[in-house]
Amino acid sequence: MRLGFLVPLGLAVVGFVVQAASVATSAEQGQRPNILFIMADDHAYQALSCYGYGLNQTPNLDRLAKEGMRFQNCFVTNSICGPSRAVILTGKYSHLNGFARNGDVFDGTQQTVSKLLQQGGYQTAVIGKWHLTSDPTGFDFWEILFGQGPYYNPPMKTPQGRVQHEGYTTDVITDLVLDFLKNKRDPNRPFFVMYHHKAPHRNWCPGPEELDLFKDVTIPEPPTLFDDYATRGRAAREQEMTIAKHMTPHDLKLVPQNEKFTQEQAERFYQAYAAENEAFQKANLQGEDLVRWKYQRYMKDYLRCIAGVDRNVGRVLDYLDESGLAKNTIVIYTSDQGFYLGEHGWFDKRFMYEESLRTPLLVRWPGHTPPGSVCKKMVMNLDFPETFLDVAGLPIPEDMQGRSLKPLLEGQDPPDWRKSIYYRYYEYPAVHMVHKHYGVRTERYKLIYFHEIDEWELYDLEKDPHELRNEYNNPAYAEIVKELKAELARLKAFYKDDDTIRGKPIQPAPAAAKKP
Repeated sequence: MRLGFLVPLGLAVVGFVVQAASVATSAEQGQRPNILFIMADDHAYQALSCYGYGLNQTPNLDRLAKEGMRFQNCFVTNSICGPSRAVILTGKYSHLNGFARNGDVFDGTQQTVSKLLQQGGYQTAVIGKWHLTSDPTGFDFWEILFGQGPYYNPPMKTPQGRVQHEGYTTDVITDLVLDFLKNKRDPNRPFFVMYHHKAPHRNWCPGPEELDLFKDVTIPEPPTLFDDYATRGRAAREQEMTIAKHMTPHDLKLVPQNEKFTQEQAERFYQAYAAENEAFQKANLQGEDLVRWKYQRYMKDYLRCIAGVDRNVGRVLDYLDESGLAKNTIVIYTSDQGFYLGEHGWFDKRFMYEESLRTPLLVRWPGHTPPGSVCKKMVMNLDFPETFLDVAGLPIPEDMQGRSLKPLLEGQDPPDWRKSIYYRYYEYPAVHMVHKHYGVRTERYKLIYFHEIDEWELYDLEKDPHELRNEYNNPAYAEIVKELKAELARLKAFYKDDDTIRGKPIQPAPAAAKKP
């Protein structure tokens, strides 16, 4: 049994399913394309209908898949909000860009893709969630949330100071993006716009238009909702992100929210939950019945937030069509990482398991990308900035660590494309208490090392797609473990991970956390 990354490159399996035979040459081929980068927060790939999981409908986001390319295997380097954003700005892993944990301060003096595009003649803007502590640099225009920001009536930060908005935050951010496109952009320059939603981040407060969605619907449960972690190690057992134990009354809308509602907003919001909450209190649910109720409340609110994102992305896509900008605009939709929708009984992200490691990626590039195409190659958020520069016709700095997706978007099948990805998570002890770990994923296998508690996990994704059986100590996989450890060492060296963050030692977990 041999690993995929060790076979000769010339034997690589083609990673595309193309549903259109060819792509017509764009009339605007000689023009540099506008770049619209749309990122939601915690949008799981399972909650996009074009990925086929059947949880919800996202017709506007599905337009991007229908008119462009859906990536099946897009992964993140570090599954948490701020670090993921820093990777997308720099094209470098956390240990090199310096932003490894939420709460760090992003070094805005370093090289970023926004600066490079700006220097290359692009008008640059970022609107919405930023979450990097320091102010944006390399942007001609920016208006960002303070920290995570609220779901209603968000104050926002600009170079001129604080601006207070009224309305649902997903709508407000979209209004600002549309205002930029209509009134503030320079029509003589191509634009690069980072359009960043807060939704559907915890605690999943739907907007007024979506509050009544899914009222009479039962959301399907994942098969691992009642996972007992018996065949995994300490990390899976010791986390604090279960629906059963760690989802709060605030998350579940059983108590007043921390939103600064207007009176009208408050009446509409709380009325939507009143009857169900009263019935819940009377039912006095226990055990699995209680978990099931929590799961339904969580999922309905989460999917309502996504419906708001989908509706608003549709507003922007409609404007691009109506204005004629769509013809020469590449539109990218993604999330800062994946998210657990009850799998393993969890919410949140952080782990290297599939649901948080994988993130959705949809790209529409008229005249270049085959409509309705699907790419199965292993790609990463690390690749995004190089892709932006490549489609803009600008040089890619040698110190960026990803690879441009432009050949894939144009239907090519590079024989030397990556066969493995490297992941590293740093934030422990912290909220949700996921132990620090790093690892390697290939097309079939995943090896994870929880280094501070000295535990290894190996999963055979072909035989065990839900990652329920740790095969690390199974003698049948001894050769696989050996090869994966060699590949892990190679990737650590390749990405210049010397177990420091910008040359400073990684803070170890407290001694108490290491006790069995």
